[in-house]
Amino acid sequence: MKYFTPRARTQALSFLRPRRLALACAGLCVFTAQAQVNMADSALLAQNLRAPALSETVVTATRTAQPLSDLVADVSIVDRDSIERSGATGLGDLLARLPGVEMSRNGGPGTTTSLFLRGAESRFTAVYIDGVRMDSQSTGGAAWESIPLGLIDRIEVLRGPAGAVYGSDALGGVIQIFTKRGEKGFAPFVSVGVGNRGTTKLEAGVSGASGTVDYALGLLRDESDGFNARPIAGQNPDKDGYRNTAGNARVGVQLNSVHRLEGTLMVGDTNSGYDSGLGKDDRNLHTMHALGLHWQAQWSSAYKTKFSVTDSRDEYETKPSVYLSDTRLRGYLFQNEWREGAHLVTAALERREDHLENNPIDRDRSQNGVALGYGYNAGGHTVQVNVRHDEDSEFGGKGTGSVAYGYAITPQWRATASVGTAFRAPTLYQRFSQYGVASLSPETARNAELGLRYAQGSSSFSVVAFRNRVRDLISFAGAGPCASTFGCYANTARAEYKGVTFAASHRIGPVQLHGSLDVQRPRDLDTGKQLARRAKHHGTLGADTVLAGWTLGAEVQASGRRFDTVANTNVLGGYILVNLYASTRIARDYTLLARVDNLTDKDYQLARNYATAGRTLFVGLKWAPQ
Repeated sequence: MKYFTPRARTQALSFLRPRRLALACAGLCVFTAQAQVNMADSALLAQNLRAPALSETVVTATRTAQPLSDLVADVSIVDRDSIERSGATGLGDLLARLPGVEMSRNGGPGTTTSLFLRGAESRFTAVYIDGVRMDSQSTGGAAWESIPLGLIDRIEVLRGPAGAVYGSDALGGVIQIFTKRGEKGFAPFVSVGVGNRGTTKLEAGVSGASGTVDYALGLLRDESDGFNARPIAGQNPDKDGYRNTAGNARVGVQLNSVHRLEGTLMVGDTNSGYDSGLGKDDRNLHTMHALGLHWQAQWSSAYKTKFSVTDSRDEYETKPSVYLSDTRLRGYLFQNEWREGAHLVTAALERREDHLENNPIDRDRSQNGVALGYGYNAGGHTVQVNVRHDEDSEFGGKGTGSVAYGYAITPQWRATASVGTAFRAPTLYQRFSQYGVASLSPETARNAELGLRYAQGSSSFSVVAFRNRVRDLISFAGAGPCASTFGCYANTARAEYKGVTFAASHRIGPVQLHGSLDVQRPRDLDTGKQLARRAKHHGTLGADTVLAGWTLGAEVQASGRRFDTVANTNVLGGYILVNLYASTRIARDYTLLARVDNLTDKDYQLARNYATAGRTLFVGLKWAPQ
């Protein structure tokens, strides 16, 4: 696949299709499967002992604040405590422990990473950082490896198409990332950690609020010697380490009882090793920023508005091999909310401007969207209806819509059903590179799902069945109207992402059990082949407890086999990983954390001929005055 850049290679393979797989310990995962949606926090990680309050709010489902108890959508939440206890080296590693999420990566942290939400291509997940859209107009989708996990305070994961709310890209779902917001007082912290393979981590920050001003600042530096990411003949046998430096700032001013102004910024710089040939120390150089200015006004108890101006950048460069791709996005959002009793009406105007520099490409495009929403919640009934129309400067207009309904059978049991459509516009690279075709059509999706959920105290259970069909899927085809004789992008494929997600959480004495199991069939509808790097079964199983002042946890991650080629050859074997962690407060202001990942030193691959980390040890100490 010589026509692909180092970063594009993983994303391109998401067009391929694998075959079957069997998940070891599937029955065990079913028995204690992990909770989703209303049970969000207990559904995310083996390290989180806190059961979510149903009054807790999320904003990702409709872009408006809603309590978990009112949601019809399929949502998980990850909070800061869970992030710290996870010991995850990257954002992808953390999210891959959630229901419905799989990860593929070309080597260690800092290298090309793809996330599949309900089996959908990585570019089919819309990603936001504090309301700022992140995307690449070369490969498509967010560069997961460039987003610094240590600066994140909260994550909301919406599974299922959301084009009627967010416009282009949200065919598989939406992931919203939030940094910390300052609260009353003054709260500094410093965290240091060391691990094997020369791993060191340093994080520091301060947050607080005084009068009408709140603020939060953070810095981090991660380094590791890494390991040989591509241990095959003909490749450089050196270790492929990484360095990551990042920072964030969030400052808000309550101008008066009506108006609030807030600015957010996240920046990151990653330098990681990869292998493309013998004797070369190849490097990925990745820089990003997400900048936002947000004004909110609460005009009355019923009516409020929000206006946002956002700017993001995704710059990817390789050395000594010469390659540079620079994506810049500018966004404008004007959103209105009107609440009257059980009714909520929303209206939004949105504009997105994309720019790509990728020699010889230097192109722009824009999309203007108008969206309307209606929500109703009373008497055990919840209704959510959304419609949206987007006008693209290149291919014209596209409409999307969704309808969802939930019914509280009892105070504990709730049934839901929804249908919706979504689309993704072709990237500028897919249209104007030497492999591009300017007349490519948008990829479109149609989704339907049914859910049943139970929640009472520390116990919860959910099952969600879904079917998402994508038409005009863009794949790399044979010779065509593009400049390359090797092949061209074309709307030649169709895909179906169909499956069932089981999730549950239950406390037995002092032990909290939780787990999830995804049984799915991501396939090419034309060939019947399984889509590349996606398993038919994957899941987690975890247990947590508190003993003698220590919080102790164990977690099992399991995945069935996958394929790495379009012809469903080159099998990627299934795997089971065992992770352990322990934490305790050793003094009033100090917390000690110890973590062992891949306890059995399992040898497995997420991409063919790319190694993954073996047994990983990490010990961290955090100072945070109480």
